[in-house]
Amino acid sequence: MTLTKTLYEKDLYPEIEDAGDSDFARDCVEIAAERLEKGQIDRRTFLQAMAILGAGTSVMTLGGGSAKAATEVVVVNWGGPAVEAYQKAFGDPFEKATGNKVVIDGTGPLGSKIKAMVDAGAVTWDVCDTGTGTTLVLQKQGVLEPIDYSIVDKSKMQEKFAYEYGCANYMFSFALTYNKKSVSSEPTGWKDFWDLEKFPGNRTLRKQPNGMLEACMMAAGRSPNEVYPIDIDLAVSKLKEIKDYVIAWGSGSQSQELFRTGEVVMGNIWHTRANLLNQETNGDVTWTWKDGIVTAGMWNVPKGNPAGVETAMKFIASAQDPEQQLVLFNAMGNGPANPAAADMVPADKKYIDPGQPENLAVQVLQNGPWYEEDSGVRNLTNDELSREKWLDALSS
Repeated sequence: MTLTKTLYEKDLYPEIEDAGDSDFARDCVEIAAERLEKGQIDRRTFLQAMAILGAGTSVMTLGGGSAKAATEVVVVNWGGPAVEAYQKAFGDPFEKATGNKVVIDGTGPLGSKIKAMVDAGAVTWDVCDTGTGTTLVLQKQGVLEPIDYSIVDKSKMQEKFAYEYGCANYMFSFALTYNKKSVSSEPTGWKDFWDLEKFPGNRTLRKQPNGMLEACMMAAGRSPNEVYPIDIDLAVSKLKEIKDYVIAWGSGSQSQELFRTGEVVMGNIWHTRANLLNQETNGDVTWTWKDGIVTAGMWNVPKGNPAGVETAMKFIASAQDPEQQLVLFNAMGNGPANPAAADMVPADKKYIDPGQPENLAVQVLQNGPWYEEDSGVRNLTNDELSREKWLDALSS
């Protein structure tokens, strides 16, 4: 059994389908495992990357029952064999600076688990690596501590990703990806993606609308500055225009496979997968940052965390170190959240960093809070209503 399969068997993570916007975080671990197996990165780099993601073997369980010492900081993410490496990459420096021990729980920071812990007064996690949507849902549920920006430095992330109850730990993009051998010319934006006459062939879009709606709006003629507020009906109508030529992807590996098998000529996929395809095909499959949709992973601190709010915030602040964020970038290509890391990226790798100033300049910074606003329809949020209409359009 391969390492990737071991990490992601559904019987190991029965709630994996409920992960929502944490899909990208799990995909990062999968990419690192694939690269390790192919010899593209060494084990040390893999373990360091897992450490920065907080992806380690499970050291605690939700129903453990035993209390842990207040000086122990538990960081939860989506799993992987990285406890030892985490001690080297983040744990040892943090322990030396603060006297607090760091352990990793790899059982997965589902929003439902975080809320259950807080409601039961039995919190065992101190820092959770989630996403923008999960952050905003948990914020509304009142189960998170606000980020203390007197400890965590707002200047070490994009201002748009400095939420009240969560802050960026890395960035990634939804990018227009295409096979140069299958198109007559380079597509220059989402209008070209929708031009079936000029660019014939199947496309792939995500089964979930997050990151897709923005592309639809630009295809409909909205400028990047006019994407929000998203007109859900307009966006879904654009999907319907090309639905017969759309194969929907659910996982990062599936989006990559659709290009490998030649089933699609274009796609709106995570830039990390586009980069892998670019390497595999010697540049035949590539992507454009033009009109990409860039978003971020998020650190959260649940209410009642055992190590205390201040300690959790100090851990998050330590994770803002640009050199540590570069380890993650070198392993998988997801961009450092800290803008200071941009100048540290090797010149020959700047083209795969969504956070490079020239790449950010042509992309849309995703407006996560819009997704959790009231849609005005049946008390549904924009996220809930758009998912309903998107899935209905795909299946009709």
